[in-house]
Amino acid sequence: MTTVSTGKQNPLAAAEAADKRRKLAIQIGVAAVLVALIAAIGIGIAMNRSDTEGTTSSVAQLPATGGSVTETGTVRIGNPDAKVKVRVVADLQCPACQQFEAANGEALAKAAADGTAVVEYQIISFLDRASSTQYSSRAANASFCVAKSDPSLYQTWLQTMFAKQPAEGTAGLSNEQLIQIATDVGYTDPAVATCIDDKPYNDYITQVTQQTLSSGVKSTPSVFINGELNQSDAIFTENGLASVIADAAK
Repeated sequence: MTTVSTGKQNPLAAAEAADKRRKLAIQIGVAAVLVALIAAIGIGIAMNRSDTEGTTSSVAQLPATGGSVTETGTVRIGNPDAKVKVRVVADLQCPACQQFEAANGEALAKAAADGTAVVEYQIISFLDRASSTQYSSRAANASFCVAKSDPSLYQTWLQTMFAKQPAEGTAGLSNEQLIQIATDVGYTDPAVATCIDDKPYNDYITQVTQQTLSSGVKSTPSVFINGELNQSDAIFTENGLASVIADAAK
């Protein structure tokens, strides 16, 4: 399993910074065009006037995630020093992932809460083709938005998201619906709604998805226990992972 080095930049902070640089570059480009037009129209009239006024913009800095996201883009819940490390690779549009969460979501939440295991959720987005609105990517972005705000509510949010999973081939849940789900779970910070609407992690999600699939993950859900892929029926059996985690903790 991967670990987080506290000496490196937080992955979500890096993703936010990249998104802000992209948006700032667009703003500067637009401003430069406007300045050029103004200069062309007013040449000879305002030759000595500065044309730089108003061409820069400030970017608000959002707080760091506080370590809830690892360097490989997993949302980490629980004590990182727990004896058992569970990594779940899932797509929020994946029907099999919905079945897995229904069967073992509570077992994972209990294991993380009582310190038996640390659970890392690797939310990827390779199923955008299954909706007409890139729901997979938008839901993955929402995952980072809520994890950043309050990881203690994350597993409840995840259970709710899978319970409300849209059928494949539909438009998927709207941003307004994603915001409502987050609010209902307890994410009332306006920054969460803004994050869901603005989708600052799109490029980062693409990168994480490509890296995850390139690492050998062939399907979702993929569940790793202490780095080993679990291919037993436990992942779809009611609370099946509870005994697997208990055995690994011995």
